Amino acid sequence: MHIVTVCLGNICRSPAAEAVLLRRLEEAGLQDVTVSSAGTADYHVDERPHPRSVAEGERRGYAFTTRGAQFEATDFEGADLVLAMDSSNEADLLSLARTPAEQATVVRLGAFASDAGDGVRDIPDPWGMPQEAYVAMYDQIEDAVAGLVAAIAQDRVGEVVAAQRDRH
Repeated sequence: MHIVTVCLGNICRSPAAEAVLLRRLEEAGLQDVTVSSAGTADYHVDERPHPRSVAEGERRGYAFTTRGAQFEATDFEGADLVLAMDSSNEADLLSLARTPAEQATVVRLGAFASDAGDGVRDIPDPWGMPQEAYVAMYDQIEDAVAGLVAAIAQDRVGEVVAAQRDRH
């Protein structure tokens, strides 16, 4: 399985989600899952993640090895799951999808959060905000990633994605 985490610029939320997911998958012993990240815009192609995102992530023990990339329609070809950080990113990704099968891979990361039964929350973009916004971002990402890793381990990812689709 290949998962792509996607936000707007690929320097705050999606690299954070990638780093958290990589570590949590390793801790769960799920070695047949790969992860990458991208942005829907080309603002930060080939840039390192935002310093505040890296600082908070490293404080929590995460490693950052990727550089900014823009998600393009051809990226659906290698992706089994495309995780949008918010509804705007989700809409952008759905507009890039060329087939219903590609659209079916797109879901917001928040669909896997512990409070998703109350409705899927977006993970707000902390860009330009104080460090506290990055702390809150990681708290949300860690919660949702825990649900995602559990869903992968229990082979329930399709069920969660389908439930989210039914809400639209």
